[in-house]
Amino acid sequence: QVQLVESGGGLVQAGGSLRLSCAASGHTFSRYTMGWLRQAPGKEREFVAAVTITWSGLNTYYADSVKGRFTIFRDNAKNTVYLQMNMLKPEDMAVYYCAASGRSLLHPSVTDSTEYDYWGQGTQVTVSS
Repeated sequence: QVQLVESGGGLVQAGGSLRLSCAASGHTFSRYTMGWLRQAPGKEREFVAAVTITWSGLNTYYADSVKGRFTIFRDNAKNTVYLQMNMLKPEDMAVYYCAASGRSLLHPSVTDSTEYDYWGQGTQVTVSS
């Protein structure tokens, strides 16, 4: 059984930064695609970022809305994936979920929430204007 535990959410002013963490256990972390997705009130869950491993190495993917502001990275030694969020905007406010897939997902599958097998409980990010 795979467990994912997020942390690092909170309240921040627009323009500020937060770093989310997702600690994983119960699987061979280094082989999994790890992603971050978010859901705002009244909206569908949407893809934010993901990091996956293929024969050519690590691949990262970002939603257009966060490119240049968010960075996803993983520390396999700590079984943890991070989402560094800079220049936060009020529209970034949502519950952020960490997700894992046992497959090496590529675009566009990596943006599809149904491709992920395991989910964390979510962490709230609130951005004040």
